[in-house]
Amino acid sequence: MPFVSLIEKIFFSNFHGWGSLNNSVFSQGPVWFMKTGIASADLNMAWSEKPLTANEAEAVGRVKDEYLRWGLPFWWWVFPSARPGSTQDILLAAGLDLIKSLPCMLADLSSLPEEPARAVPLNVLCVSNERELDLWEAVSFSGFEFTPDTKQQFHRFVRSFGLSENSSYKLLLGLLGKTAVATSLLFMQEDACGIYFLTTLADKRKKGIGLAMTQAVMREAKKYGARFAVLQSSPDGYRVYRRAGFEQQCQVEVYGLQGA
Repeated sequence: MPFVSLIEKIFFSNFHGWGSLNNSVFSQGPVWFMKTGIASADLNMAWSEKPLTANEAEAVGRVKDEYLRWGLPFWWWVFPSARPGSTQDILLAAGLDLIKSLPCMLADLSSLPEEPARAVPLNVLCVSNERELDLWEAVSFSGFEFTPDTKQQFHRFVRSFGLSENSSYKLLLGLLGKTAVATSLLFMQEDACGIYFLTTLADKRKKGIGLAMTQAVMREAKKYGARFAVLQSSPDGYRVYRRAGFEQQCQVEVYGLQGA
């Protein structure tokens, strides 16, 4: 399977997965949208898995109205398979602007060293109890600098993942000694995984923890049976992910309401 198709498959499956956690994934024809309930645009997603046509213009407007009714900011994600044709014109006509383009990156885990040399003595564990889940939630919430008014929403979202060994989701916590400093979330699907919520506490950055956490997460994904790992990169994380072995395969365009 071409890498771009694999990247899209993982992201679409994860979007559906997040929405199914609280029965909040919906469709309008070929248009899909979901809400985590968190007042953060990048955690309420709308998308289609093929190019939009004039027939879908009304559905796009209805989706926007739903988010406004919910009082939630959102982003419309346009992956390569949905980009051709009139997709951009339909989104712009609905009042959505191009917010940013994000690199989609992939790493082949089959050649990953079992234990690379590390300058940072970071220990990474898979969250398995409520105490660890509390730490994961606190570090992730702080690392992504969510606003205080989203704390309850984020709490409900985190608790919806559960801690079952059979879950497709694995919450990973990075510790320096006994101090939790970093988090990540794995979404496992067949022989691939998506990496999300990869963050480090603000006062622990630029110390090599981000790279150590990324490498550890990749090894954990390989242990769970993944050959490939995919992620979307922020500008700050791009160099770190490249050093860890990720390569850019494509870009996703993100549309939304300005100021939301």
